Amino acid sequence: MGKIILVTGGARSGKSLFAENYAKKYANDLKNNISYVATAEIYDEEMRERILLHKKRRPKEWTTYEFPKNASVAIEKAGEQSDIILFDCLTIYLSNLILSMEENIDEKIIEDEINLLINSANKVSAATIFVTNEVGAGIVPENKLSRIFRDFAGKMNQKFAENADEVYCVISGCAVDLKKIMVKW
Repeated sequence: MGKIILVTGGARSGKSLFAENYAKKYANDLKNNISYVATAEIYDEEMRERILLHKKRRPKEWTTYEFPKNASVAIEKAGEQSDIILFDCLTIYLSNLILSMEENIDEKIIEDEINLLINSANKVSAATIFVTNEVGAGIVPENKLSRIFRDFAGKMNQKFAENADEVYCVISGCAVDLKKIMVKW
């Protein structure tokens, strides 16, 4: 059974860098390789720059899978050859899924896709590090699509945290191990 590690935080909090360093340390401890599942698509120049930044930081030895959709397939493929999978990022993946539905957003399809990702991560023997944005700490968005995204992201993050062996929140580059300090009801 795979190990799930969730890394969350706000935009530009340092969560991707933390996850990359965690993967490197984990790989060095095991002396094994890393696969990277990239979910972003290039829609404009600003997004191109963000993707290039991530690619430049990523060691050339890592195997990259670009899966803006059907990423459970990438997890299973990566799990066949790697002991560590870095999935960056769940909220971009969720955004891709919601935008592909246009006006007919289907909650069941989104829940099924989230469950597929979790099941795939549990099925492989690799540890899977999922990066996600914490989007619920701000104001209520003014438009419906943004509110739908925020609500699904919150539910998705809770589902991943519930299924994760470790959960880290990164704020200003500092990571806190939430499962260690979590209050159990």
